[in-house]
Amino acid sequence: MKYSLTIPMTHSGSKKETHGMLKIYNNLFAEFKRQQTGYEAIAIIGQSCLGSVAVMLLLMHAMPTEVRMLFVFLTTILCMAFNGAVLAQLKSKTTFNILLVSVLFSITVIVSNLF
Repeated sequence: MKYSLTIPMTHSGSKKETHGMLKIYNNLFAEFKRQQTGYEAIAIIGQSCLGSVAVMLLLMHAMPTEVRMLFVFLTTILCMAFNGAVLAQLKSKTTFNILLVSVLFSITVIVSNLF
């Protein structure tokens, strides 16, 4: 490239801009990773309580037993998956993603059983 006739370009301004949900996700993940041990301890308590509320509401509502037990099973498995990820000291990103899936699923179950 010493004798090239092309104009050299710098890539200093080529950072990808993230918008919307991806930007929020990246900010939350960066904060989670920064203080992972503390956030994991708080998250275990919070998501376990949220999962318990979801299971309680599932058991209170009248729906076919098979469907109810399937949702109880899924809620329990997702909560336990996060707890296991913390105990197994998996990568930050894996642990954070399992936490998000668990919390979003529990919130979805709670909201769907309130109405």
